[in-house]
Amino acid sequence: MNSGTLYLIPTPLGEGDINWMLPVAVRQCIAGLRHYIVEHPKTARQFLKQVGGIPPLQNIRMQVLNEHTQLKEFANLLEPLLTGNDIGLLSEAGCPAVADPGAGLVRLAHQKNLRVVPLVGPSSILLALMASGLNGQHFVFHGYLPIEKNKRAGKIIELERDSIVRDQTQIFIETPYRNQRLLDAIALTCGNDTALCIACNLTLASEFISTRTVKEWKRGFPDLKDKPAIFLLHG
Repeated sequence: MNSGTLYLIPTPLGEGDINWMLPVAVRQCIAGLRHYIVEHPKTARQFLKQVGGIPPLQNIRMQVLNEHTQLKEFANLLEPLLTGNDIGLLSEAGCPAVADPGAGLVRLAHQKNLRVVPLVGPSSILLALMASGLNGQHFVFHGYLPIEKNKRAGKIIELERDSIVRDQTQIFIETPYRNQRLLDAIALTCGNDTALCIACNLTLASEFISTRTVKEWKRGFPDLKDKPAIFLLHG
């Protein structure tokens, strides 16, 4: 029996028109799947309802993969592939396996010589980089910076230095309720001429993207309280 395919399915970054975010071919692919690996079944079901054209939800099998899933459980998640069934891997928002616990599962699929197919959809990291005007030839995504004040300041200094030495855009994120603390740390730590792009609520009606120097940002940061944002820095 031929093995199934693991489809990596991007999901919207927030509430919005699904037709704007996912091509027709991707939605058609989703409609044909009966097996999914998801972070949260409730939000996965909401997403599938948005896509439309899917079989009744009670006929769809969902397995859970999140930050608590142990490596030894990954093989069981891929079992449907071995019996010829395709699986859709869903992230909570954006692209699976990018800053997402699905990366380990995709690696295991490759080790088992299973077919992996990434589908087109929104990536907050790439969208922010595209719109920043900063170096898109050399960039690094760091995920979350340290929470502790002194360690965070030290990391920001390191990123600014690397951006200058390597001509490299530094990309990072923060938990939304700590956005303002991160911005304050950047204002206190970075040089006035360092460029900082703030990209918030990407793909939504309230989307905000702006690149300015740190000196210009010191005149007033946008209100990012509880809003998902991407930060891009280049000295």
